[in-house]
Amino acid sequence: MELDPLTLGLLVAGATILVLFSGISVAIGLIVVSMGFLAVFDYSGWMAIVWLPEILFAKLNDFALLSIPMFIMMGAAVASTRAGSDLYEALERWLTRVPGGLVVSNLGACAIFSALSGSSPATCAAIGKMGIPEMRKRGYPPEVSSGAIAAGGTLGILIPPSVTMIVYGIATETSIGRLFLAGALPGLMLVLLFMAWAIFDTWRKGAGEVLTPTVYSWGEKFSSLIRVIPFLLIILGVLFALYGGVATPSETAAVGALLVLVFAVVIYRLWKFKDLWSVLRDSTKESVMILLIIGASGLFSYMLSSLFITQTIAAWIGDLEVNRWVLMGAINVFLLIAGFFLPPVAVILMAAPILLPIVLNAGFDPYWFAVVLTINMEIGLITPPVGLNLYVINGIAPDIRLQTILRGSLPFVGCMVLAIVILCLVPEIATWLPEAVMGPAIQ
Repeated sequence: MELDPLTLGLLVAGATILVLFSGISVAIGLIVVSMGFLAVFDYSGWMAIVWLPEILFAKLNDFALLSIPMFIMMGAAVASTRAGSDLYEALERWLTRVPGGLVVSNLGACAIFSALSGSSPATCAAIGKMGIPEMRKRGYPPEVSSGAIAAGGTLGILIPPSVTMIVYGIATETSIGRLFLAGALPGLMLVLLFMAWAIFDTWRKGAGEVLTPTVYSWGEKFSSLIRVIPFLLIILGVLFALYGGVATPSETAAVGALLVLVFAVVIYRLWKFKDLWSVLRDSTKESVMILLIIGASGLFSYMLSSLFITQTIAAWIGDLEVNRWVLMGAINVFLLIAGFFLPPVAVILMAAPILLPIVLNAGFDPYWFAVVLTINMEIGLITPPVGLNLYVINGIAPDIRLQTILRGSLPFVGCMVLAIVILCLVPEIATWLPEAVMGPAIQ
């Protein structure tokens, strides 16, 4: 059957949306759509099914993919301990005299825990279980306490080491080390924007008048760091090994996972078989889910390329005589809408291979674009209808209505949009550190 590639692209987009909205898993949905269109529109017809195992194997036969289950295991080990609570307590003791210090403490704890776990839901659960009740007890409004944790949890997919950045690097064949560095300063900028809004919002709503912060001695402040420092040293060790040329990302991830597991056993006595099995089970389930999506996305990309959809769309957009910032604005709107309905990994694997050639032709840096894309995905984590972090917070504090959590998180969405605008005005925030550490990228 002969159809114009652009028309075929619209059919693929519509079919993909319908299949994924049916409730089927993302990986199975992509395989169904890919094989269906190859069977009907490819010259080889149903014989295209013969290539399915080979395409899936080729996509998963990548040494860099080993870093994904390792970093996920690292996060699962941290999430299964009281590391989140200890981190929160340590920051709360040091920042208790700061105006709105408890919200700032929670956001700081979310940022650091995100770097350890690389998981937004795990960050929300670990920090929120202790932070939300404590903030409400101190007089913070429910929307402030819940919204801050929901937004803070999104930092897990931007601050390195980030599984999302690894997936982007594999999908676009860009350097994972550079991607980690590109996300570091924007991640810090987002943390500062979140903290600034939280302090202002707390002051604006008069919550500061009812707060009665406890005064901690220097001994109590330093004693709170004993359990936290080993995990912070692991983050520094992972980054040193990665950028000091000591090991590849996959090797670094394996050592980091082992060290976190050892510290979890030694410091938090995580030596019961039941607890260790839980860590292995959870990390395996999440790893298999992500790897299956990666394999399915390889088949999806093969289908788009075989039917000349990717090439035609890229050429069509390249022929449009529009300002490159108008083009970037349209891409951001697309990513924002996609993030409302699909998980970040799925959006990156489906969209990045198509969008990257367009972005490069328009003169944008691929590592800068990775940061902008990731922030768009962060917005999707705290906005309906998916809004995974909103539901995690609602599960932790069921007496806080979902609408209240959403209302508290919306100002942080504004902070993320502001961060994207700042990155557009000053792209060096994302590009300076990778170039300073690793030199100019070869494109």
